[in-house]
Parts: sequence; C-alpha cells; structure tokens
Amino acid sequence: MRLLCNIVWWVLFGWLIALVAYIVGLILTLLVVTSPVGLGLMEYGKFLFAPFSREMISKSRFELDKNENVAWKAYSKIVMILYVVLFGIWLVIALLFAAIANVFTIIGIPNAYIIVKSLGTAFNPVGKKCLSKYEADALKIGEANKNLDKKFKRQSVQ
Repeated sequence: MRLLCNIVWWVLFGWLIALVAYIVGLILTLLVVTSPVGLGLMEYGKFLFAPFSREMISKSRFELDKNENVAWKAYSKIVMILYVVLFGIWLVIALLFAAIANVFTIIGIPNAYIIVKSLGTAFNPVGKKCLSKYEADALKIGEANKNLDKKFKRQSVQ
C-alpha cells in the first residue's frame, strides 16, 4: 500500500515539491550562515521523496541531539526564528494551496494528507530528522518503554 501511495505521490508531482525543498536546503547549507535551516530542509526533501515510507521526527523529542554543541543549538534557534518569520509562513501557505489542489483531484487526497501532516516541518525544519517508518516506530517503542519504566518504577533492560 505504501508503494502504491508513493507512486501516486510521484505521478501527482510530489517529486517536484521534494526536489525544490532539497535544492533550497542544499543552497542554504552551502551558504553556511543558514545551514541549520538548510540541513532541516534537506531532511524534509528526503522525506518528501517517499513520504509514505518515511517519517519526520524531532531530534530533541527522542534525545538524538544530546551530543550537539551548545553554541550550535543556540545559533540554530536564532536562524530558526528568522526563517519562520521570513520564509516559513509563506512556505506553509504555498503548501496549503498545494494540499487544496490535491484534494480536488480526489486521487490526491492521500497526498494532501501528507502535505498537511508535514506543515510543522516546513514551518520549522531545524532539528528534524527523516527516518524510515520502521526506525521511527522503534524510537517510539523505546520512548514508550522508558515511560512505562518511570510509571511503574521498573529497572530498564538494555
């Protein structure tokens, strides 16, 4: 089913959104000053190449950013604020129009769902990571196990 949905995504020009996001991310990364946003947009573009087989997660939610430099985190926050104000809002509006256009095709309703679901990443791509569905599910299961360990005061098994 995921393969079929990914094929429909590609037929209805989802690849174009993915390509634009990835190229803009690459350019912003090469500019160095905007690299936190660029890296996030490249991950977003990677997600959009096969959105029904991948998932966007926040690094901070799963503590994947523990080893990041404190200065990099602070700089990323500043760049993120500038991005949201200058570009993020406009990108979200454009993606909303794309989602509405997909809904009118009826076959594109799953595509519209993916676009709307990923608006948070488009609005703020800093600190996001693209993982396969299986990797994301494994992280969620690990997080659930940690929560159960805390709730029932169990010793965690590693």
